[in-house]
Amino acid sequence: MCEKIAGKVPEPRRAAFRRLRDETGEVIDEALVLFFAGPNSETGEDCLELQAHGSPAVLQRLAALLGDFPGCRPAEPGEFAQRAFLNGKVDLTAVEGLADLVDAETEAQRRLAVRQMGGSLRDLYEGWRTRLVEILALAEAGIDFVDEGDVGGDIGHTIAPILEELRREIEAHLSDARRGERIRHGAVVTLAGSPNVGKSSLMNALARREVAIVTDVPGTTRDRLEVRLDLDGMAVTVIDTAGLRETADVVEREGVRRARLAIKEADLVLLLGAGGPPISTHDGEVETWRVESKVDLTGSLPGRRDDGTFGISVKTGDGVADLLDALAERFRHDVASSGDVLLTQARHRRHLSECVDALAAAVRIGYDGEPDLFAEELRRAARSLGRITGRVDVEEVLGAIFERLCIGK
Repeated sequence: MCEKIAGKVPEPRRAAFRRLRDETGEVIDEALVLFFAGPNSETGEDCLELQAHGSPAVLQRLAALLGDFPGCRPAEPGEFAQRAFLNGKVDLTAVEGLADLVDAETEAQRRLAVRQMGGSLRDLYEGWRTRLVEILALAEAGIDFVDEGDVGGDIGHTIAPILEELRREIEAHLSDARRGERIRHGAVVTLAGSPNVGKSSLMNALARREVAIVTDVPGTTRDRLEVRLDLDGMAVTVIDTAGLRETADVVEREGVRRARLAIKEADLVLLLGAGGPPISTHDGEVETWRVESKVDLTGSLPGRRDDGTFGISVKTGDGVADLLDALAERFRHDVASSGDVLLTQARHRRHLSECVDALAAAVRIGYDGEPDLFAEELRRAARSLGRITGRVDVEEVLGAIFERLCIGK
Protein backbone atom coordinates (compact mmCIF):
# COMPACT_ATOMS: atom_id res chain seq x y z
CA MET A 1 0.00 0.00 0.00
CA CYS A 2 2.76 2.43 0.96
CA GLU A 3 4.69 1.73 -2.23
CA LYS A 4 1.63 2.45 -4.39
CA ILE A 5 0.83 5.74 -2.64
CA ALA A 6 4.16 7.07 -1.36
CA GLY A 7 6.90 4.98 -2.95
CA LYS A 8 9.45 2.91 -1.06
CA VAL A 9 8.72 2.21 2.60
CA PRO A 10 11.06 4.36 4.76
CA GLU A 11 13.49 2.82 7.23
CA PRO A 12 11.77 2.19 10.58
CA ARG A 13 11.53 5.29 12.77
CA ARG A 14 12.95 7.54 10.03
CA ALA A 15 10.88 10.34 8.49
CA ALA A 16 10.81 10.61 4.69
CA PHE A 17 9.42 13.46 2.59
CA ARG A 18 7.21 12.01 -0.15
CA ARG A 19 4.59 12.97 -2.71
CA LEU A 20 1.36 11.04 -2.22
CA ARG A 21 -0.17 9.90 -5.51
CA ASP A 22 -3.44 8.28 -6.53
CA GLU A 23 -3.87 5.30 -8.86
CA THR A 24 -3.37 7.51 -11.94
CA GLY A 25 -0.14 9.01 -10.63
CA GLU A 26 -1.70 12.40 -9.85
CA VAL A 27 -0.15 14.10 -6.82
CA ILE A 28 -2.64 14.42 -3.96
CA ASP A 29 -0.34 16.12 -1.45
CA GLU A 30 3.19 16.28 -0.09
CA ALA A 31 3.66 14.58 3.27
CA LEU A 32 6.02 13.14 5.85
CA VAL A 33 5.90 9.34 5.86
CA LEU A 34 7.01 7.33 8.89
CA PHE A 35 7.09 3.57 9.41
CA PHE A 36 7.13 1.94 12.85
CA ALA A 37 7.79 -1.80 12.85
CA GLY A 38 6.08 -3.88 15.52
CA PRO A 39 6.52 -4.48 18.34
CA ASN A 40 8.34 -1.14 18.61
CA SER A 41 5.28 0.97 17.85
CA GLU A 42 2.43 2.53 19.77
CA THR A 43 0.13 -0.44 19.15
CA GLY A 44 2.78 -3.16 19.01
CA GLU A 45 1.93 -3.76 15.34
CA ASP A 46 3.43 -2.45 12.09
CA CYS A 47 2.26 1.14 11.77
CA LEU A 48 2.52 3.58 8.85
CA GLU A 49 1.92 7.30 9.38
CA LEU A 50 1.11 9.72 6.55
CA GLN A 51 1.46 13.25 7.89
CA ALA A 52 -0.33 15.22 5.19
CA HIS A 53 -1.72 18.73 5.22
CA GLY A 54 -5.01 18.92 7.07
CA SER A 55 -7.41 20.40 4.55
CA PRO A 56 -10.75 18.59 4.23
CA ALA A 57 -10.19 18.01 0.51
CA VAL A 58 -6.81 16.31 1.04
CA LEU A 59 -8.08 14.15 3.90
CA GLN A 60 -11.22 13.11 2.04
CA ARG A 61 -9.22 12.14 -1.04
CA LEU A 62 -6.69 10.15 1.00
CA ALA A 63 -9.45 8.41 2.98
CA ALA A 64 -11.18 7.39 -0.24
CA LEU A 65 -7.92 6.17 -1.76
CA LEU A 66 -6.93 4.15 1.31
CA GLY A 67 -10.41 2.67 1.55
CA ASP A 68 -9.93 1.02 -1.84
CA PHE A 69 -7.16 -1.24 -0.48
CA PRO A 70 -8.32 -4.67 0.77
CA GLY A 71 -8.54 -4.84 4.56
CA CYS A 72 -8.13 -1.08 4.97
CA ARG A 73 -10.92 0.70 6.88
CA PRO A 74 -11.43 3.65 9.23
CA ALA A 75 -10.48 2.92 12.84
CA GLU A 76 -13.18 2.58 15.46
CA PRO A 77 -13.13 5.07 18.36
CA GLY A 78 -10.26 4.14 20.67
CA GLU A 79 -9.13 1.25 18.45
CA PHE A 80 -5.44 2.21 18.46
CA ALA A 81 -5.44 2.31 22.27
CA GLN A 82 -7.35 -0.99 22.36
CA ARG A 83 -4.78 -2.67 20.14
CA ALA A 84 -2.00 -1.27 22.32
CA PHE A 85 -3.71 -2.74 25.38
CA LEU A 86 -4.32 -6.14 23.78
CA ASN A 87 -0.67 -6.27 22.69
CA GLY A 88 0.57 -5.44 26.20
CA LYS A 89 1.88 -1.96 25.41
CA VAL A 90 -0.33 -0.22 27.99
CA ASP A 91 -2.62 -1.18 30.86
CA LEU A 92 -6.19 -0.03 31.44
CA THR A 93 -5.23 2.76 33.85
CA ALA A 94 -2.97 4.30 31.18
CA VAL A 95 -5.79 4.14 28.62
CA GLU A 96 -8.12 5.84 31.11
CA GLY A 97 -5.43 8.46 31.71
CA LEU A 98 -5.25 9.12 27.96
CA ALA A 99 -9.02 9.59 27.80
CA ASP A 100 -8.85 11.97 30.77
CA LEU A 101 -6.06 13.94 29.08
CA VAL A 102 -8.19 14.35 25.95
CA ASP A 103 -11.04 15.66 28.14
CA ALA A 104 -8.86 17.80 30.46
CA GLU A 105 -10.13 21.36 30.94
CA THR A 106 -7.78 22.57 33.67
CA GLU A 107 -4.10 22.33 34.58
CA ALA A 108 -4.85 20.09 37.56
CA GLN A 109 -6.77 17.67 35.35
CA ARG A 110 -3.94 17.65 32.81
CA ARG A 111 -1.28 16.90 35.45
CA LEU A 112 -3.35 14.12 37.00
CA ALA A 113 -4.02 12.51 33.60
CA VAL A 114 -0.35 12.68 32.53
CA ARG A 115 0.77 10.99 35.75
CA GLN A 116 -1.78 8.24 35.23
CA MET A 117 -0.70 7.77 31.60
CA GLY A 118 2.87 7.48 32.86
CA GLY A 119 2.00 4.51 35.05
CA SER A 120 1.58 6.00 38.54
CA LEU A 121 -1.55 3.98 39.30
CA ARG A 122 -0.31 0.89 37.45
CA ASP A 123 2.90 0.82 39.51
CA LEU A 124 1.00 1.21 42.77
CA TYR A 125 -1.67 -1.41 42.06
CA GLU A 126 0.69 -3.90 40.43
CA GLY A 127 3.04 -3.50 43.40
CA TRP A 128 0.22 -4.43 45.77
CA ARG A 129 -0.80 -7.31 43.54
CA THR A 130 2.77 -8.65 43.42
CA ARG A 131 2.97 -8.62 47.21
CA LEU A 132 -0.37 -10.43 47.41
CA VAL A 133 0.77 -13.09 44.97
CA GLU A 134 3.93 -13.63 47.04
CA ILE A 135 1.83 -14.07 50.20
CA LEU A 136 -0.51 -16.42 48.32
CA ALA A 137 2.44 -18.48 47.06
CA LEU A 138 3.71 -18.85 50.61
CA ALA A 139 0.26 -19.85 51.88
CA GLU A 140 -0.28 -22.41 49.11
CA ALA A 141 3.18 -23.82 49.63
CA GLY A 142 2.24 -24.46 53.24
CA ILE A 143 -0.98 -26.18 52.13
CA ASP A 144 0.59 -28.33 49.40
CA PHE A 145 3.73 -29.28 51.30
CA VAL A 146 2.45 -29.37 54.84
CA ASP A 147 4.35 -32.58 55.57
CA GLU A 148 7.59 -31.42 53.96
CA GLY A 149 10.41 -29.91 55.91
CA ASP A 150 11.20 -27.30 53.24
CA VAL A 151 8.31 -25.06 54.28
CA GLY A 152 8.41 -23.30 57.62
CA GLY A 153 5.76 -24.33 60.09
CA ASP A 154 4.92 -20.83 61.33
CA ILE A 155 3.54 -19.49 58.04
CA GLY A 156 0.47 -17.91 59.64
CA HIS A 157 2.63 -15.86 62.01
CA THR A 158 4.78 -14.69 59.07
CA ILE A 159 1.88 -13.77 56.80
CA ALA A 160 -0.40 -11.95 59.27
CA PRO A 161 1.58 -8.69 59.76
CA ILE A 162 2.37 -8.41 56.02
CA LEU A 163 -1.29 -8.83 55.16
CA GLU A 164 -2.39 -6.30 57.75
CA GLU A 165 0.12 -3.73 56.49
CA LEU A 166 -1.09 -4.20 52.92
CA ARG A 167 -4.71 -3.78 53.97
CA ARG A 168 -3.88 -0.53 55.81
CA GLU A 169 -2.10 0.86 52.74
CA ILE A 170 -5.07 0.20 50.46
CA GLU A 171 -7.54 1.60 53.00
CA ALA A 172 -5.44 4.77 53.30
CA HIS A 173 -5.50 5.10 49.51
CA LEU A 174 -9.30 4.74 49.56
CA SER A 175 -9.68 7.32 52.35
CA ASP A 176 -8.74 10.28 50.15
CA ALA A 177 -11.99 12.28 50.42
CA ARG A 178 -12.42 11.54 46.69
CA ARG A 179 -9.82 14.18 45.80
CA GLY A 180 -8.79 12.49 42.56
CA GLU A 181 -12.37 12.05 41.38
CA ARG A 182 -13.11 15.67 42.32
CA ILE A 183 -10.16 16.89 40.23
CA ARG A 184 -11.20 14.67 37.33
CA HIS A 185 -14.89 15.60 37.34
CA GLY A 186 -14.64 19.00 38.99
CA ALA A 187 -16.05 20.21 42.29
CA VAL A 188 -19.71 21.23 42.61
CA VAL A 189 -20.76 24.48 44.30
CA THR A 190 -24.50 25.04 44.72
CA LEU A 191 -26.04 28.48 45.24
CA ALA A 192 -29.04 28.14 47.55
CA GLY A 193 -31.38 30.35 49.53
CA SER A 194 -34.80 31.94 49.58
CA PRO A 195 -36.26 33.53 46.45
CA ASN A 196 -34.87 36.89 45.32
CA VAL A 197 -31.74 36.91 47.50
CA GLY A 198 -29.34 37.35 44.57
CA LYS A 199 -28.38 33.79 43.63
CA SER A 200 -28.74 34.37 39.89
CA SER A 201 -26.94 37.72 40.11
CA LEU A 202 -24.04 36.02 41.89
CA MET A 203 -24.06 33.25 39.26
CA ASN A 204 -23.66 35.86 36.51
CA ALA A 205 -20.92 37.64 38.47
CA LEU A 206 -18.93 34.43 38.97
CA ALA A 207 -19.35 33.47 35.31
CA ARG A 208 -18.59 37.04 34.13
CA ARG A 209 -21.46 36.75 31.67
CA GLU A 210 -25.24 36.57 31.71
CA VAL A 211 -26.07 32.94 32.39
CA ALA A 212 -29.22 33.38 34.44
CA ILE A 213 -32.24 35.67 34.05
CA VAL A 214 -32.36 38.29 36.81
CA THR A 215 -35.60 40.09 37.76
CA ASP A 216 -37.18 41.53 40.90
CA VAL A 217 -39.93 38.89 40.70
CA PRO A 218 -39.45 36.13 43.32
CA GLY A 219 -39.33 32.65 41.81
CA THR A 220 -37.83 33.69 38.45
CA THR A 221 -35.38 30.77 38.54
CA ARG A 222 -37.35 27.53 38.38
CA ASP A 223 -34.75 25.07 37.14
CA ARG A 224 -31.10 24.48 37.92
CA LEU A 225 -28.57 26.31 35.78
CA GLU A 226 -24.91 25.31 35.60
CA VAL A 227 -21.71 27.10 34.62
CA ARG A 228 -18.19 25.67 34.55
CA LEU A 229 -15.35 27.71 36.09
CA ASP A 230 -11.58 27.27 36.29
CA LEU A 231 -10.48 28.38 39.76
CA ASP A 232 -6.68 28.35 39.81
CA GLY A 233 -6.57 25.05 37.92
CA MET A 234 -9.55 23.41 39.60
CA ALA A 235 -12.68 22.76 37.54
CA VAL A 236 -15.73 23.92 39.49
CA THR A 237 -19.36 23.62 38.42
CA VAL A 238 -21.53 26.35 39.96
CA ILE A 239 -25.26 25.53 40.14
CA ASP A 240 -27.94 28.21 40.43
CA THR A 241 -31.17 26.87 41.93
CA ALA A 242 -34.77 27.85 42.52
CA GLY A 243 -35.52 29.77 45.72
CA LEU A 244 -36.32 27.55 48.70
CA ARG A 245 -39.88 28.15 49.88
CA GLU A 246 -43.26 26.49 50.19
CA THR A 247 -45.34 27.14 47.07
CA ALA A 248 -48.57 25.98 45.44
CA ASP A 249 -47.15 26.48 41.95
CA VAL A 250 -46.50 23.02 40.47
CA VAL A 251 -43.58 24.15 38.29
CA GLU A 252 -41.89 26.12 41.05
CA ARG A 253 -42.39 23.23 43.48
CA GLU A 254 -40.49 20.97 41.07
CA GLY A 255 -37.75 23.60 40.94
CA VAL A 256 -37.50 23.57 44.74
CA ARG A 257 -37.24 19.78 44.71
CA ARG A 258 -34.37 19.98 42.21
CA ALA A 259 -32.73 22.68 44.31
CA ARG A 260 -32.69 20.38 47.34
CA LEU A 261 -31.18 17.61 45.20
CA ALA A 262 -28.48 20.03 44.00
CA ILE A 263 -27.67 20.82 47.64
CA LYS A 264 -27.20 17.12 48.41
CA GLU A 265 -24.95 16.65 45.35
CA ALA A 266 -22.71 19.62 46.19
CA ASP A 267 -19.21 19.63 47.61
CA LEU A 268 -19.93 23.12 48.94
CA VAL A 269 -23.14 25.15 49.34
CA LEU A 270 -23.20 28.95 49.24
CA LEU A 271 -26.34 29.76 51.22
CA LEU A 272 -27.42 33.31 50.41
CA GLY A 273 -29.61 35.64 52.41
CA ALA A 274 -30.48 39.33 52.10
CA GLY A 275 -30.62 41.53 55.19
CA GLY A 276 -28.24 39.32 57.19
CA PRO A 277 -26.44 35.97 57.00
CA PRO A 278 -28.97 33.18 56.34
CA ILE A 279 -29.62 30.29 58.69
CA SER A 280 -28.71 26.89 57.27
CA THR A 281 -31.67 24.59 56.64
CA HIS A 282 -29.93 21.30 55.84
CA ASP A 283 -28.36 20.40 59.19
CA GLY A 284 -24.72 20.30 58.14
CA GLU A 285 -25.14 17.47 55.64
CA VAL A 286 -22.95 19.42 53.19
CA GLU A 287 -20.24 21.98 53.90
CA THR A 288 -22.03 25.35 53.83
CA TRP A 289 -20.83 28.95 53.65
CA ARG A 290 -23.32 31.63 54.67
CA VAL A 291 -23.33 34.66 52.39
CA GLU A 292 -25.15 37.92 53.07
CA SER A 293 -26.06 39.46 49.72
CA LYS A 294 -27.06 43.03 48.82
CA VAL A 295 -24.86 44.64 51.51
CA ASP A 296 -25.07 47.87 49.49
CA LEU A 297 -28.67 48.14 50.71
CA THR A 298 -28.06 47.19 54.35
CA GLY A 299 -24.72 48.87 54.98
CA SER A 300 -23.29 45.58 56.29
CA LEU A 301 -19.59 44.80 56.09
CA PRO A 302 -18.53 43.28 52.73
CA GLY A 303 -15.88 40.57 52.35
CA ARG A 304 -14.94 37.69 54.62
CA ARG A 305 -15.87 38.22 58.25
CA ASP A 306 -14.46 36.97 61.52
CA ASP A 307 -17.48 34.72 62.09
CA GLY A 308 -16.83 32.89 58.80
CA THR A 309 -19.69 34.50 56.90
CA PHE A 310 -19.32 36.63 53.76
CA GLY A 311 -20.88 39.90 52.72
CA ILE A 312 -21.25 40.74 49.03
CA SER A 313 -22.90 43.18 46.69
CA VAL A 314 -23.09 42.08 43.09
CA LYS A 315 -24.33 45.58 42.17
CA THR A 316 -21.17 47.33 43.44
CA GLY A 317 -18.85 44.32 43.26
CA ASP A 318 -17.90 44.64 46.93
CA GLY A 319 -16.91 41.32 48.49
CA VAL A 320 -17.29 39.25 45.31
CA ALA A 321 -13.53 39.02 44.73
CA ASP A 322 -13.04 37.96 48.36
CA LEU A 323 -15.60 35.20 47.87
CA LEU A 324 -13.89 34.02 44.68
CA ASP A 325 -10.50 34.00 46.41
CA ALA A 326 -11.96 31.96 49.26
CA LEU A 327 -13.45 29.45 46.81
CA ALA A 328 -10.10 29.07 45.03
CA GLU A 329 -8.37 28.59 48.39
CA ARG A 330 -10.99 26.02 49.43
CA PHE A 331 -10.11 23.77 46.48
CA ARG A 332 -6.40 24.59 46.30
CA HIS A 333 -5.52 21.52 48.35
CA ASP A 334 -7.14 19.32 45.72
CA VAL A 335 -5.17 21.07 42.96
CA ALA A 336 -1.92 20.63 44.90
CA SER A 337 -2.77 16.93 45.24
CA SER A 338 -2.86 16.44 41.46
CA GLY A 339 0.81 15.44 41.63
CA ASP A 340 0.02 12.63 44.08
CA VAL A 341 -1.10 9.10 43.23
CA LEU A 342 -4.85 9.56 43.56
CA LEU A 343 -7.92 7.49 42.83
CA THR A 344 -9.60 8.87 39.71
CA GLN A 345 -12.26 6.31 38.74
CA ALA A 346 -15.29 4.85 40.50
CA ARG A 347 -14.29 1.55 38.85
CA HIS A 348 -10.96 1.57 40.68
CA ARG A 349 -12.65 2.40 43.99
CA ARG A 350 -15.08 -0.51 43.59
CA HIS A 351 -12.34 -3.06 42.91
CA LEU A 352 -10.12 -1.72 45.70
CA SER A 353 -13.05 -1.99 48.12
CA GLU A 354 -13.57 -5.59 46.99
CA CYS A 355 -9.88 -6.22 47.61
CA VAL A 356 -10.06 -4.78 51.13
CA ASP A 357 -13.15 -6.91 51.88
CA ALA A 358 -11.30 -10.03 50.72
CA LEU A 359 -8.24 -9.17 52.82
CA ALA A 360 -10.43 -8.55 55.87
CA ALA A 361 -12.10 -11.93 55.31
CA ALA A 362 -8.69 -13.59 55.03
CA VAL A 363 -7.58 -12.01 58.31
CA ARG A 364 -10.78 -13.18 60.04
CA ILE A 365 -10.37 -16.73 58.76
CA GLY A 366 -6.64 -16.87 59.49
CA TYR A 367 -4.16 -19.20 57.84
CA ASP A 368 -4.09 -21.44 60.87
CA GLY A 369 -7.89 -21.69 60.89
CA GLU A 370 -8.94 -22.67 57.36
CA PRO A 371 -5.88 -22.53 55.05
CA ASP A 372 -7.86 -23.31 51.89
CA LEU A 373 -10.47 -20.61 52.55
CA PHE A 374 -7.70 -18.21 53.56
CA ALA A 375 -5.93 -18.77 50.22
CA GLU A 376 -9.17 -18.35 48.27
CA GLU A 377 -9.74 -14.92 49.83
CA LEU A 378 -6.20 -13.93 48.85
CA ARG A 379 -6.91 -15.04 45.28
CA ARG A 380 -10.09 -12.95 45.31
CA ALA A 381 -8.13 -9.92 46.51
CA ALA A 382 -5.48 -10.39 43.80
CA ARG A 383 -8.17 -10.73 41.11
CA SER A 384 -9.76 -7.47 42.24
CA LEU A 385 -6.46 -5.61 41.84
CA GLY A 386 -5.84 -7.30 38.49
CA ARG A 387 -9.17 -6.07 37.15
CA ILE A 388 -8.07 -2.46 37.62
CA THR A 389 -5.04 -2.74 35.34
CA GLY A 390 -6.66 -5.28 33.00
CA ARG A 391 -4.67 -8.35 33.97
CA VAL A 392 -7.76 -10.49 34.52
CA ASP A 393 -11.33 -10.85 33.13
CA VAL A 394 -12.19 -7.26 32.25
CA GLU A 395 -13.99 -7.81 28.95
CA GLU A 396 -17.16 -6.17 30.28
CA VAL A 397 -15.42 -2.82 30.87
CA LEU A 398 -13.25 -2.65 27.75
CA GLY A 399 -15.92 -1.22 25.46
CA ALA A 400 -16.90 1.54 27.88
CA ILE A 401 -13.29 2.62 28.32
CA PHE A 402 -12.19 2.63 24.69
CA GLU A 403 -15.37 4.28 23.42
CA ARG A 404 -14.43 7.41 25.39
CA LEU A 405 -11.52 7.96 23.00
CA CYS A 406 -11.71 9.59 19.59
CA ILE A 407 -10.98 7.90 16.26
CA GLY A 408 -7.25 8.68 16.24
CA LYS A 409 -6.51 7.30 19.71
